[in-house]
Amino acid sequence: MKNWTRAFALLAAAALGACTTVNTTAPGAVGIVREQSFLVSAEAVQNAAGQSYAKTLTDGRAKGVVNNKPVMLARVQTVSRRLIAQVGAFRPDAPSWNWEINVMDTPEINAWCMAGGKIMVYSGLIDKLQPSDAELAALLGHEIAHALREHTREAVSRSVGQQLVLTGLAAATGASQSTVQIANAVAQVTYSLPHGREQETEADRMGLELMARAGYEPRAAVTFFQKLARASPSKGPSWLSTHPQSEARAADLQAYIARVEPLYKASAKP
Repeated sequence: MKNWTRAFALLAAAALGACTTVNTTAPGAVGIVREQSFLVSAEAVQNAAGQSYAKTLTDGRAKGVVNNKPVMLARVQTVSRRLIAQVGAFRPDAPSWNWEINVMDTPEINAWCMAGGKIMVYSGLIDKLQPSDAELAALLGHEIAHALREHTREAVSRSVGQQLVLTGLAAATGASQSTVQIANAVAQVTYSLPHGREQETEADRMGLELMARAGYEPRAAVTFFQKLARASPSKGPSWLSTHPQSEARAADLQAYIARVEPLYKASAKP
């Protein structure tokens, strides 16, 4: 028993030794300064996200539900591109990501942005919530912020770390997770697992700054999340299953509007 205890301790130490600890973004006006620890490379997660996104598009096209509402697609792309033009304020590499923006014609109230800038909006969100462009920017800014902060990479790294300790998967020998394993983990985080409270708060605040820099009224973030919370009160939309709502969250957004208001006023609005 003591030998097993020692073995697991060595595995845990090896895993921790392989960690990279960084702050993935500049703090911005909203002051994001938390350092993050990773066991999986950014390249591996972005490659896996690209594969998962491509499969989602292939499956959707086979069903005839990808980008078959041209007006809606154009609107989503326009708002997204205005936000993407501001991502350099948080990280200089992000403007050169291979950004993709698509709309899935399904009734779910949902949207996400995978690692590396892979955006998907479900038509049900727009059809049912009828967001203004500024409210849509609040949603998209929040999702883009998750990608900028590499929250999926954090979650996948935690999963890998747990597997290393629990099953002894080659921590001592330095073997890496397979692309398939990482792709599965990326998909699971994107589609079904909630982010932690810390990650959600970061995405709220960074998204608020992105929309302000892009010339969208930041107060629309509060009204959007209020709309979202009211949707399907008995069950809640699928987006809420991975993005928990609370009065405290709305209050936090309200408090941070004062920080980004000067950016909004200084932005060039069409």
